[in-house]
Amino acid sequence: MFTLAAPWAGGGPGPWILFVPVVWAVVVVGVFALLRRTGWRRGGPGGHLRGPQLAARSDGPSPLAVLGRRFAAGEIDEEEYWRRLSVLEEHFAGGSKGGAA
Repeated sequence: MFTLAAPWAGGGPGPWILFVPVVWAVVVVGVFALLRRTGWRRGGPGGHLRGPQLAARSDGPSPLAVLGRRFAAGEIDEEEYWRRLSVLEEHFAGGSKGGAA
């Protein structure tokens, strides 16, 4: 029993006994990092690749899509559609006006 208590006296496991817990800690951290990187916390693979644009689209339809749906359903006329479309394009600073040059 005395030889296990004095590892530097030529017996016992020595300082290498700390190596096993360090290896297990590295394995656990590696598995956690791998799962997190593959989207474990975000609902599937590639979840971390979704940017703010896709996240905003998943919350609901875009204003341009709502405007197009209302025009297609006949809720607004063509003049109102083009007026609102120009306002939306100025606000979002993107897209084209269709046939307008």
